[in-house]
Amino acid sequence: MAENAEIILDGKSYSLPVVEGTEQEKAFDIGKLRDQSGYVTLDSGYKNTGATKSAITFLDGEEGILRYRGYPIEQLAEHSNFMEVAYLLIYGKLPTQQEITDFNSQISRHTLVHEDMRKIFDGFPSSAHPMGILSSLVSALTAFYPESLDPNQSEEEMNLNIKRLIAKISTIAAWSYKNSVGHPVNYPKNKLDYVSNFLHMMFAFPTEDYDINPVVVNALNKLLILHADHEQNCSTSTVRMVGSANASLYSSVSAGICALWGPLHGGANQEVIEMLEEIKADGGNTDKWLAKAKDKNDPFRLMGFGHRVYKNFDPRAKIIKKAADDVLSALGIDDPILEIAKKLEEAALTDPYFVERKLYPNVDFYSGIIYRAIGIPTDMFTVMFAMGRLPGWIAQWKELRENKEPIGRPRQIYVGETERNYTPISERA
Repeated sequence: MAENAEIILDGKSYSLPVVEGTEQEKAFDIGKLRDQSGYVTLDSGYKNTGATKSAITFLDGEEGILRYRGYPIEQLAEHSNFMEVAYLLIYGKLPTQQEITDFNSQISRHTLVHEDMRKIFDGFPSSAHPMGILSSLVSALTAFYPESLDPNQSEEEMNLNIKRLIAKISTIAAWSYKNSVGHPVNYPKNKLDYVSNFLHMMFAFPTEDYDINPVVVNALNKLLILHADHEQNCSTSTVRMVGSANASLYSSVSAGICALWGPLHGGANQEVIEMLEEIKADGGNTDKWLAKAKDKNDPFRLMGFGHRVYKNFDPRAKIIKKAADDVLSALGIDDPILEIAKKLEEAALTDPYFVERKLYPNVDFYSGIIYRAIGIPTDMFTVMFAMGRLPGWIAQWKELRENKEPIGRPRQIYVGETERNYTPISERA
């Protein structure tokens, strides 16, 4: 028998169907509440509102569970690579050997960007933030591929746009970095895998050979996998909201990039490094700063510790901690910033104050350390986040289209002035 909830308003009873997901999550379906009663619900920030039914990612913050299409993140990070996970998220299943070979080959064929896009790059000053460049150029892809604007495009056309975007975002990201430092750009090398090709475009110089470190490739693969999707967060919800207006994949993802650019969303790993820099500039006394973090009257907060969704631990942090240790060991880096990070990590894992409050190191803490260790500047950290999140954004946009979901249109509770008459300017006080 179907379960229902009852709400009583003005003495009248309304029955709300209860919807249950495959992981026993339950929700009241209020889709017809306004039509039946005249009431809407108020949920500022949508913290308790299910905006859609999705089959892509399951997240349980209390238990520290993250699964893509049912597969535990721990298994994917251990055994898979970023391209295979991208395929899984977008198409709903792990690929066969032939499918992933074809997928990789098709993406490699689209890594070049139109030479006219170089002119757009040239129009940005070297001080331009890479996220602004990334958002602008992803949106500009609609000009180079106007057929992507067709909301009734075939499945074949949709898949072509998907592969183009995955291929070109790594080139655009790497070139935005090269633009910021005034270096000549590197064209992609299709013989390299996706992550190795990105590292080549980022760090190679035309004047010398660039050796790609497999430990770095492995760590970056894991980071991209761990960021690939995270349910209905701010940027993902933005992609779905924009996509619900039948906007193209490129413009929807461009909007998601802008949402991710906000420091409350995608900037946490950058804030970690900035915090470590501040501690270093103050003399590197971690005990002093740990005491500040414990002082309720001190506004200082440890960045990269705890998580607003994961209440006990961040499952991604356990995975990436080992990758961070491997990178630091393999590269043999002597960096006082990273030494400070190790001391903070040790305190957070052993000090009762942090343990009891579940202020554990999260994925942003370790990702910032890895990015710094391999030479990625802090203003590129959010770009790396966007590259990792891209398959999730694409999967969410594709699911929205395939489910023929209606255009997003939240309601509001108006709290402004009631009706009043216009006053001529000569009569205004």
